[in-house]
Amino acid sequence: MTWSEMQPLLEQGTIDTLYMVLWATVVSVLGGLPLGILLVLTDKGGLLQNTAVNKVLGVIVNIGRSLPFIILLIALIPFTTFVVGTFIGPTAMIVPLAIGAIPFFARLVETAIREVDHGLVEAVQSMGGSVPTIIRKVLLPQALPSLVSAVTTTVIVLVGYSAMAGAVGGEGLGSKAITYGYQRFDTQFMLVTVVVLIAIVTVVQLVGDGVVRLLARRGRTA
Repeated sequence: MTWSEMQPLLEQGTIDTLYMVLWATVVSVLGGLPLGILLVLTDKGGLLQNTAVNKVLGVIVNIGRSLPFIILLIALIPFTTFVVGTFIGPTAMIVPLAIGAIPFFARLVETAIREVDHGLVEAVQSMGGSVPTIIRKVLLPQALPSLVSAVTTTVIVLVGYSAMAGAVGGEGLGSKAITYGYQRFDTQFMLVTVVVLIAIVTVVQLVGDGVVRLLARRGRTA
């Protein structure tokens, strides 16, 4: 396959991949952030200590993280069809991508929140701060660099997930690699696709690291 033939396929595949990853990341953050915070708050010694709720949430997150994504993708076909109307295409793939990433991101959020100095939390509590106030004024600001790293890691994982989604009609670079690289034995196209995926991951990592360093510098000068 010549470059002129590869270019439109790669461009469309890249657009579809970025589209899936972007929206899946948004949904993952919206779902995983409160879930991760709740895991900390309901744990033993937490501000909303509730052992039963914590254990249930922990089991749900652990189950979600333990399932291989390709199996989860297939298992969610009926649900994806119910939500979107189809299980094929980049929009449909946002559903399993987000569901697969929410538990992963929630654990990263939990780890980030646990790193916050408990003394700061106690100080705000002593001044009569409510739980929402502590979350907004202490936990999230103090954990922000770690949370940005968590988002970066989640985006990179979603890029990998989106490539696997190509095996089940998810479009994107994964689908192009399977259709035009693997099934047609076009090694050159396969290699170019891999290079594009590596480039996307590299850019995401560089941007994420840059934001973390910026936040760290601001924190030291604050």
